[in-house]
Amino acid sequence: MTDFIARQNSERLRQRLSAGLTLREPPAFSRLARSIVEMALVTGVVVRLYRAVVVTHASGLSLGALFLAGAGFVLLMATVHLSRFPLREWIWRAPAFAALESGFESIVSLCLTAAHREPLGTGAATLRDWPAIAGTILARHVIVISLFALVLAVIVKLVRYRLLKREHAAWSSGTVRAGIPGERILERRRQIRSGILGEPIVEPIVERRRQS
Repeated sequence: MTDFIARQNSERLRQRLSAGLTLREPPAFSRLARSIVEMALVTGVVVRLYRAVVVTHASGLSLGALFLAGAGFVLLMATVHLSRFPLREWIWRAPAFAALESGFESIVSLCLTAAHREPLGTGAATLRDWPAIAGTILARHVIVISLFALVLAVIVKLVRYRLLKREHAAWSSGTVRAGIPGERILERRRQIRSGILGEPIVEPIVERRRQS
């Protein structure tokens, strides 16, 4: 019975956390965030165009900072998409998002290469360079996004564990009620064992039997 009440309280906690973290979003953004293809498309196009502008016009420390900002944008978009789904789906969604994003980014890179606007070293990339560029994008993004999703999943599990543990401890001290039959009787039994109450309880069923 105690384990059942604890599970009920855990589910109530998950519902409260979900309600507390819910933000009012435009319906269009919610649909976009749940679509792995559309999120990957937006991310790939924006990141590749951003890279082309940064490499062409920035240098030195500012170039490194801008590259970090671009990487942060990719991980942010992956997080926005993954946060819409349970952890068990992250196993395939993270690498799938990375693969799709890399594919769209490679297509943009091909278009920039054909227009002689894809920077590579001190010059512009050619069509012969594009397969190596696409392979590098795919390998790097799949590894980084998958590892990031793994670390993020571990953090989420740890946070949930600590919150559920605190919730269970709060129920054990009588501050959390599940609202199910028998909970008040269990609470009085616990108080009697701990010496808070000096008189034994008489359960309703036993009392009715004695009266009959």
